Amino acid sequence: MKKGKVWLVGAGPGDPSLLTIKASELIKEADVIVYDRLVGEGILSQIPEKTKMINVGKEGGSHPIPQKEIELILVKEALLGNKVIRLKGGDPFVFGRGGEEIEALIANDIEYEVVPGITSAIAAPSSAGIPVTHRGVANSLHIITAHTKEGKIAETDYSALVKLGGTLVFLMGVTAIPDICTSLIENGMSEKTPIAGIHSGTTAQQYKITGTLKDFPDIAVREKLKAPSVIVVGNVVPLGTKYEWKKLLPLNGKKIAITRPKNRSAKLSKILRDKGAEVLELPTIQTETINIDLPDFAKYDWICFTSITGVESLFENLERLGQDIRSLGNIKIAAIGNSTATQLRKHGLKVDLIPETYDGISMAEELYKKAKEDKILLLRAEAGSDEMTKFLKEKSMNYTEIHIYKTKYTEKSITPSYIDTILFTSASTVKGFIKTYPKLTPQYVCCIGKQTALEAQKAGYKNIKIAKKATLNDLVEIVEEN
Repeated sequence: MKKGKVWLVGAGPGDPSLLTIKASELIKEADVIVYDRLVGEGILSQIPEKTKMINVGKEGGSHPIPQKEIELILVKEALLGNKVIRLKGGDPFVFGRGGEEIEALIANDIEYEVVPGITSAIAAPSSAGIPVTHRGVANSLHIITAHTKEGKIAETDYSALVKLGGTLVFLMGVTAIPDICTSLIENGMSEKTPIAGIHSGTTAQQYKITGTLKDFPDIAVREKLKAPSVIVVGNVVPLGTKYEWKKLLPLNGKKIAITRPKNRSAKLSKILRDKGAEVLELPTIQTETINIDLPDFAKYDWICFTSITGVESLFENLERLGQDIRSLGNIKIAAIGNSTATQLRKHGLKVDLIPETYDGISMAEELYKKAKEDKILLLRAEAGSDEMTKFLKEKSMNYTEIHIYKTKYTEKSITPSYIDTILFTSASTVKGFIKTYPKLTPQYVCCIGKQTALEAQKAGYKNIKIAKKATLNDLVEIVEEN
């Protein structure tokens, strides 16, 4: 069997938008991903379902899986011929023990590559508004680990650090704060020197505490500073008050879950991230086109689409059957909302009807006004809401319903530590989320329409908000209001 290859990949400080392009591409192609505790949940949620995930996380000196065993896992998976990603928080070579893992790969003649990542030593202070260097304030940066590989407090030449000046950044240093402060003071650094602790930099859980070398140990205890945190010492720290840019973003500090299918999440994720939110893509459903024998469209006056997926499923069927839009003839087209209409226009089709309110009942009411005597074709999901068809039936309208795609619930990808807000874009995403994450209770639930909100209410969720219109921008608007 041909040997596989291992990539040691830096996952950055937690924010998935700070992942390098190369790292993102490799993650999509990997057979196996061996990941650390400090890899951001937003990154883990983007790993394809087909990928084997192995958690070798470590926490504050506790080593559930010893380093030597991690190295054996990498070797074993590569010898099976797999493309293996060793995904590490930060950078593989900044106290990431990447060199030790490379030694194991070399010993077994396994090909490898290193993909650098953004270290938290720079990213966390930056995210908190602290420049690690600044003209006239600090012209050097020194990164120090506060722990040894055995989990003990590292022996550090504090005398040399004090003489160097510049900015000192300590990683893995929460439990060592009293030693760090005392040792720096004892070796000549002023007890008034500014110091900061930044917890979970670049994520929704980020917070910053500040003080001086003299009082910071007590402040850290009082404020319950915990790992993972970066400790910054130097005169650049006060600049963080002036340069704290994240507080200007409307969704800063919010951790939001998107439940729509993975191939429909990118646009919404970008809108939310641009506004400062930490976004988890937790698709609870996936859609699958149903291969059907398409009807004779000439027999109908109207064709109605209740989702973008319905549009795409029609064109997949047309392509499979060797047909194109000419098969539709002069049929009039109704779309449930602007997004669906936009998708139709991409295929060269002009839409004749969009209801003012983007939901099934409103579309049915508009059809009753404009197409009461016409023959109507509905192309929709196999288990779609019956509100539209119920109305058409009550009004004795001449319609035919064809199921052109089906919805399946997806398996759990990761278990988030917590979520502030969940966004639901359909009743099926609510059902899927409850099935997959029954114990995950958010502070707020934001829904794109009344039917979705009713499903969320049935599921027992509280603080349910409904978008004014069934659009992504309106959905984001109500998130901002919370």
